[in-house]
Amino acid sequence: MLPATTERVAVNTPDCINEKIRRRTDEHIAYYAQASRAAIDARLLELDEEWDIERTLETNAAAVSLVGLTLGATVSRKWFLFPGVVAAFLMQHAVQGWCPPVPLFRRLGIRTAAEIAEERYALKALRGDFRQVSQESADGPCALEAIEAVRM
Repeated sequence: MLPATTERVAVNTPDCINEKIRRRTDEHIAYYAQASRAAIDARLLELDEEWDIERTLETNAAAVSLVGLTLGATVSRKWFLFPGVVAAFLMQHAVQGWCPPVPLFRRLGIRTAAEIAEERYALKALRGDFRQVSQESADGPCALEAIEAVRM
């Protein structure tokens, strides 16, 4: 059985690396719990710019494929195999959440979108974005308040 989309990279990452990434996230949250609203706003902007593992891997695959195509056209036709291997690894990652570059990127601290979102929502909670959400009615204004709170 294949792992869930949101969990597939973390399940294929050694626990010690997941723990290191989690610890770094927790440290950020603890730091910003004592920081000003402006500092939290600035950190949220940084998180908007942070590349997740998918974007990093896709960019890496495209760059390596382009190098292979260029070398295939200019040096030796054997290089045309390189983009095919990269495509196979990208397919493997899409299905299983693992391919050869993933362990390196994870060791470098590249997080999944879910891990980045975890920090983002913790910071939004610290900033008070969710205080306005009431629990009056499941289908009334509170649903709209909840939607607005998470989209801030």
